Amino acid sequence: MRLERSVGGSGQLVGQGGGARAVIAAVAVHLPEESLTSREVEQRIADSGPYRPRPGLIEAVTGIAMRHVAPDGWQASDLAAAAARKLLANAGLDARDLDLLIFASASQDMVEPATAHILASKIGARCPVFDVKNACNSVLNGIQVAEALIAGGQYHRVLVCTGELPSRAIRWSVRDRIQFAESFPGYTLSDSGAAVLVEAGAAPDGIFHRAFTADSSAWEVGTLPGGGTAYPRDPEATYFRMDGARLHAAFEALGPELIHQALAEHGLTWADFAVVAVHQVTVPLLEAFLRRTGLTAGSLVPVLPEHGNLASASLPFQLARALEQGRCGPGDRVALIGLAGGVSLGVVFAQL
Repeated sequence: MRLERSVGGSGQLVGQGGGARAVIAAVAVHLPEESLTSREVEQRIADSGPYRPRPGLIEAVTGIAMRHVAPDGWQASDLAAAAARKLLANAGLDARDLDLLIFASASQDMVEPATAHILASKIGARCPVFDVKNACNSVLNGIQVAEALIAGGQYHRVLVCTGELPSRAIRWSVRDRIQFAESFPGYTLSDSGAAVLVEAGAAPDGIFHRAFTADSSAWEVGTLPGGGTAYPRDPEATYFRMDGARLHAAFEALGPELIHQALAEHGLTWADFAVVAVHQVTVPLLEAFLRRTGLTAGSLVPVLPEHGNLASASLPFQLARALEQGRCGPGDRVALIGLAGGVSLGVVFAQL
């Protein structure tokens, strides 16, 4: 969806040399048509190996009823390309109008080259490209990078895209309850693509706050180890591994101070935001987050029950849905709050 406002054309750098205001100008999402219910996931596990999960367990524990599955043969770049084409068409732009393309995702087509090159080739972009990777905060960090480059006068129009394909890293043949618990987070994840257009523009505030923190001592609580130098060819390293209890504790340890400081710095309360988009992992984790931050469920855009954990596409999907529903529009403030393995927390405030 394109946010209607007056902005300069490509190459007309507002505040060239520094000081440009970056705005979120458009957002689009692609969700694969095929889906799996939690009961179907449980049945597939039961059919694939010796372990049989209790029927209804996954939905009872996570609150997730459905998740999306990309077609066979699709890559992460295909999901991103579908979202990018939708955004460009809706915004009346051509891929050649882009000054920079950032692929920001936990998924990737291959180790080399950067998936941004593959994506650019698929949509016909001719601009510089690179990848940004930080688990489920990849898009939020991509927006952060895009804003900084626009503020520095290097680019005017930046497209930040993600293509998440976690279904390729799910363990279906499970040995026992311990392995099921270790693999459990994979059963919450959903394939998806998203694109966010960040431009130098005329919004009074645009992106007006960004803050990030991390506790990297907790990196081992959730991994997909295969394909890097640690496990270059080990098939067993190609599945998600996660300790859900330790991940929850790591997020608890980060605390809500970064979020409270952001509100206090601008003299704002949650009531000043039309929408608050929060990365949604499971319903219990989301409810715990609400308690810690003082947010109310009415400020959120619920996505978990019908769409699962959309990884780095979660925040743009929530923003796109809120725009479609008329819950926010030009001039409104929105908050984007990201939580990611590693672990990290990010906060971005913007006026649309």
